[in-house]
Amino acid sequence: MMDSALVLRGLVKQFDGLTAVGGVDLDVPVGSFYGLLGPNGAGKTTTLSMAVGLLRPDAGAVAVLGHDVWSDPVAAKRLLGALPDSVRMFDRLSGSELLAYVGLLRGMDPSVVDARAAELLDVLGLSDAGRTLVVDYSAGMKKKIGLACALLHAPRLLVLDEPFEAVDPVSAALIRDILHRYVAGGGTVILSSHVMEVVERLCTHVAILAGGQIRAVGSLDEVRQGRRLEDVFVSVVGGRVATGAELSWL
Repeated sequence: MMDSALVLRGLVKQFDGLTAVGGVDLDVPVGSFYGLLGPNGAGKTTTLSMAVGLLRPDAGAVAVLGHDVWSDPVAAKRLLGALPDSVRMFDRLSGSELLAYVGLLRGMDPSVVDARAAELLDVLGLSDAGRTLVVDYSAGMKKKIGLACALLHAPRLLVLDEPFEAVDPVSAALIRDILHRYVAGGGTVILSSHVMEVVERLCTHVAILAGGQIRAVGSLDEVRQGRRLEDVFVSVVGGRVATGAELSWL
């Protein structure tokens, strides 16, 4: 479907006989800001890793703007920018060197890479890092250089796994602003999180994943149905609420 930036159909992944993702179907509309919610261990990272071609599914299919990620990976990945969890990157380079290397891998014109890299480093507040190696960056800086790598080739879809985890408030506000501008310009974002406030503030659509399956999906208002997203999440995922009798010794 060309009105969908990302289509997941029947994604399944098992590890040592245990099902991490058990048949996920998802349509991410073009121009949407999509939040993939779930508790730790729900299968969010596994799902997004399969979506961007980092992890081959046991079954199912993924399409990015009509291009199958596994049968037509070059075309799909031209349109796709990814920020994996625990950012996997060549971190024994400076920020500018890393961006130059990413541009080289993508076959981009060096002059275009230089111009875009300088602009990205400036906008993301990384210019002052100079020759500092990425391995020595703070957690927030690593997230920002990872986002710069994902944006360098001007993709039409961004897939971000926990982009705000371990990020300070100033860096988080900057990343939010950049992502808002990206979507306003016609791009599409899908991000994973377990922080309700982030998703409610940013997202137009939400899917709740638990036990490797989608439990709720739709626009933010459709999923909330007049309630707080946190309340919906807890009711869908299941959880305990401490009673007064518990931990009375505290």
